[in-house]
Amino acid sequence: MVNLSSLKSLILPTLENSLPKTFQELTLRDLSLHDFQVDSNQSGEVAALRLETEPRLPGIILTEEGHISGMISRQRFLEYLSRPFGRELFLKRSLKTLYEFAHTDFLLMPGNTTVVEASSTALQRPTNQAYEPIVVEMEPNVYRILDVHHLLIAQCHIHQLASNLLHELYQELEKAHQELELQASLDALTQVANRRTFDEYLAQQWLQMSKQQSPISIIMADIDCFKGYNDTYGHQAGDNCIKQVALAINQAVQMSLKTNKENLVARYGGEEFSIVLPKINAVDAVSIAEQIRSHVKSLNITHKASVVASKVVTLSLGVATTIPQLGDSREALISEADRSLYQAKIKGRDRVIHSQG
Repeated sequence: MVNLSSLKSLILPTLENSLPKTFQELTLRDLSLHDFQVDSNQSGEVAALRLETEPRLPGIILTEEGHISGMISRQRFLEYLSRPFGRELFLKRSLKTLYEFAHTDFLLMPGNTTVVEASSTALQRPTNQAYEPIVVEMEPNVYRILDVHHLLIAQCHIHQLASNLLHELYQELEKAHQELELQASLDALTQVANRRTFDEYLAQQWLQMSKQQSPISIIMADIDCFKGYNDTYGHQAGDNCIKQVALAINQAVQMSLKTNKENLVARYGGEEFSIVLPKINAVDAVSIAEQIRSHVKSLNITHKASVVASKVVTLSLGVATTIPQLGDSREALISEADRSLYQAKIKGRDRVIHSQG
């Protein structure tokens, strides 16, 4: 069995070093070429000896008075020698004599011909010539001979490299696409889900819970006295506060629901956040809301303008729970959670109020 790796190393000695080039720029000069030009007046024995000592030599370039006059492939040369009286007839006579019998058109290409173009041209030859060696003109009256099998393996190698590169590019594009989709789904400031993602996720889970006849809860949370915080500490501090609160909410939800990943924390707008909790009943939703409230308060972010006695940043939270029925509106559940949030505000803030829909 042919070892393709070792074969590539034999026929593509300079190809690996040429990889910085684009695939379209790889030329016949980059391949392994053979130098065997012999005057056509030389005897067949000269060619036979060279072909015997160099088994990888694909053929013979014939010259006359310094100019190319023909090419005989190894296969054709040996074929004529193997005929009855072939050795007696051709070995002692000039190669010109053999060529008169073994003459066939040969393909001559400049050294700067690309591998891709050369492969295409070589395979368009008549069937009986398709695998004949190719004569490569390096410069005027300087020729080399190329085994067409080596050319085709080089073409396959290029194709594989191109395929690998395309695969890598597609992977990079897919990764970039996923990153763009992720960024499009997140709030730029807090890196939790944005309002659009909240709406899409709620619609999806609403349909799913209605089919399963499972509960779904929503928590609406608002930073208490946030306008006063901004007025006191400035908008940059306000942004930092929102980011810390968003992180704390997300942490509290994930700690509460270690085995249930079906939840979403979103920035609903301004200093308001919303949490979607599929398969969570009213009791558990209130418990999660209390953990969120406690975790945010434990940040101890100073808030001198707050009406809450602790004078740290706090949350008011409204919770609503329902089992969606056919024809029910998810907007009604959001409104119910909003009303609960409003009740939490008017009852002194820094608290959780639940209303079951």
